[in-house]
Amino acid sequence: MHYSRFDTSEVTGMKRRYRGPSRFMYLCAFVLVLGVMLTFLNIYQLHKMREEHSIHQASSALVEGKPEDRTGSIVWIHGKNLQTGYLQHVFNVFEQSGFTTGDQTDEWHVLWAHDYPFKELSQLMSHLKPYQKVNHFPGSGFITNKVSLVTSKMNFIPMAFKLPKDKDHFLSYSRSHPQMMWVQKNNNHRGIHIKSAAELDMKKEGSFIQQYVDKPFLIDGHKFDIGIYTILTSINPLRVYIVEDDALFRFCPEEYYPFDPNILDKYVVHDDYLPLWKIRSLHALYSEKGFNFKVTFNEYLKSKGLPYKKVWADMIAAIQAVYLSKEHNLMETASKYPSTNNFFEMVRFDFVLDEKLNVYLMEANMSPNLSSKHFPPNKRLYEHVIFTLLSLVGLTQHLSREHLDFEEDMRVAATDIRVYPDMCSTSTCTESCVPAECKLCRKCVTRALEKVLKLAYLEHHRRGAARRVFPPAINETQAKLWDPSTDWPGTEELSDRNRLMYRWFIGKCRMDQTYCV
Repeated sequence: MHYSRFDTSEVTGMKRRYRGPSRFMYLCAFVLVLGVMLTFLNIYQLHKMREEHSIHQASSALVEGKPEDRTGSIVWIHGKNLQTGYLQHVFNVFEQSGFTTGDQTDEWHVLWAHDYPFKELSQLMSHLKPYQKVNHFPGSGFITNKVSLVTSKMNFIPMAFKLPKDKDHFLSYSRSHPQMMWVQKNNNHRGIHIKSAAELDMKKEGSFIQQYVDKPFLIDGHKFDIGIYTILTSINPLRVYIVEDDALFRFCPEEYYPFDPNILDKYVVHDDYLPLWKIRSLHALYSEKGFNFKVTFNEYLKSKGLPYKKVWADMIAAIQAVYLSKEHNLMETASKYPSTNNFFEMVRFDFVLDEKLNVYLMEANMSPNLSSKHFPPNKRLYEHVIFTLLSLVGLTQHLSREHLDFEEDMRVAATDIRVYPDMCSTSTCTESCVPAECKLCRKCVTRALEKVLKLAYLEHHRRGAARRVFPPAINETQAKLWDPSTDWPGTEELSDRNRLMYRWFIGKCRMDQTYCV
């Protein structure tokens, strides 16, 4: 038999070929596992970057539109009969701030709605993108609705009764105050006449009866009201500002005395009111010396030896009280929306004074008149108010385009919001976030709270002519002597979020006196 020779080199080669693919497979498996790990790591980093970006985006001093598009921001100005020009000053300020006008079909960044947008545009309001801003807050009608406001039972609001619901209560009250005169109003503020209780229509649905302030403070014989422009930037926690350096003064066209309730021009301020510069005692300072409305009024009171500072302090206290009383309504309504960071609002509070300079709040206007058609000199006031509003909420940064490429941390970093270094260095705060004095230390500040504090920081630094009225002004000396382990006096009844916001401003006041006011 013929036996072929067995070649051991072939076996060796086979083994070598067998071992070769095994190493390759191990190498492939290693590379695959490494790739998966790197992929998960990249996904985690991307998620973290997106999360960080959302915080920076919300606290941005700009309305940037889509993050990748920092130019050409669009404002959608929504209202009826815009061709009449009643919002021309709104158009002017947005244009000067670098915006172009568009409509709902555009990728808009700001919606300025003249009317309350949460009914007509309800679907849109529920699906706002993080960078879109709207000039009304959900639930703001609880403040600007006349019936809701005047029946709030506050001592600076003249006594009022809803009809027909409060008819019996009103009749009982009027019998015990037989000399008191009344006005019957509804939400459109038309057809106001002073009447006795016997002359009122007790069956009129949707109306209210309000006590008439029958001894008003007069200047040159004319009754007047004072309009304070108020800006709401946050509801939880609450942050409220006013345009501090000026206000609107409107005088009744006819002198108040001899009084005649049938002549409305004696006691009702309407669209054709008498402007301040036509009041003899005020004309020179405003028209000839060039001072604004507020300074002119203050100088008049000073010349009479009257306490003008108290008048403004009382009006500010009234504004604070209104927002605090309606805070729960605002939060409840806003809870139906994904975020409240999309909203801001400007409201004009109208006050009258009695002969003793007591302050009475008459109404709060959701969309106050901003047209200077009747009175061209009002142009400066209206555009100043609009610009102050837009600056405060970060919508005028387009004026400084050279800064658009800066990272958000260049505007406000986490280090900028730190407060109470002495407290946060103690062992108590190092070990725990439970004590009140530790809640604003670095380890205790959540991402959500960090975002809130960054927004408050930015508002403070871009407030311009705006003044914070809630949280209110803080006495610097008192702030430095205060023990942070206790509640700041008067804050015991505030919500937790409002107390913490207040505490932060106190902490900043201790470090920088500009935060005190």
